[in-house]
Amino acid sequence: MEIWQAIVLAIVEGITEFLPVSSTGHMIIVSSFMGIASDSFVKLFTIAIQLGAILSVIVLYWKRFFQSFEFYFKILLAFIPAAGIGFLLNDFIDALLERVDVVACMLIAGGIFFLWVDKIFKQNENQPKDSTYASSFKIGLFQLLALVPGVSRSAATIIGGLTQGLTKKNAAEFSFFLAVPTMFAATSYKLFSYWKNGGTFGESEISILLIGNAIAFIVAMLAIKSFIAYLTKHGFKIFGYYRIALGVILLIFLALGYDLKIV
Repeated sequence: MEIWQAIVLAIVEGITEFLPVSSTGHMIIVSSFMGIASDSFVKLFTIAIQLGAILSVIVLYWKRFFQSFEFYFKILLAFIPAAGIGFLLNDFIDALLERVDVVACMLIAGGIFFLWVDKIFKQNENQPKDSTYASSFKIGLFQLLALVPGVSRSAATIIGGLTQGLTKKNAAEFSFFLAVPTMFAATSYKLFSYWKNGGTFGESEISILLIGNAIAFIVAMLAIKSFIAYLTKHGFKIFGYYRIALGVILLIFLALGYDLKIV
C-alpha cells in the first residue's frame, strides 16, 4: 500500500466511521478501485486508523470525559455485550467480513429502516430523556447488530439510543462515546494479533500508520461536527437513501463480476 492510498482510506474512515452509513461498505469500494492488495498490514491499517477517529471524539467532547464516574460506568455497561460476544465469535465475524453480499444487503435493509426512523421516534424530541444504567446496557445490546458487516456500528447504537428515548443528538453523541472503548479494544486486539503472527513495523509501516491516523483524526472531527448539525435539522432520511444506493451499487458490481473485497 502506497502513502496516497493510505491517505484516501484514512479520509474515507474519518468521514464514515461515525455516520450511520457503514465504513466497511465504503472501504470495499474505495480499496477495490484503487487495487489495494489485501495483506495482513493493510487489514491492520484499516482498523488501526480508528485510533485517530477515537481521538477526535475525546478532543471534541473532552469536558464530558471529565464529567463524572457515572459517565464511564454507563459507557462500560454499553461496551460489555459487544466486547464479550465479539471475542467469542471472532472467527465467525471474520468469516462474515469476507461476504461482500452480506454487506450490501445489510446496507439496503438498514437504509429502508432509516427512511422511517424520524417518524417512528418523533416523540423523543418532545420528551427527551437521559440515559440510565439500564438503557445504556440496552444500547450496548444493539451494538451486537454491528458485528454483522454492513449494519454500521454507528447506525446500530444510534437506533439503540432512540429506542431508549434519547433525542437524535443525544443518541448520536452516546454512539460517539461508546465508540471509544469499542474501537480501542478492536484496534488493540488487531495490533496484538498482527504482532503475534509475525508482523513487523518498519519505517514505512510506521509512517503510513502515523499519517493515516492524523488524517482520520482531522477528517473525523469535521465529520462529527457536520453530522450533528445536519442531524438536528434534517434527520436520518438522507442516510437511508444513501445506504440503499450504496448497497445496490455493490450488488451491481458483484453481478457484473467485479472482484470486490474487504481489505
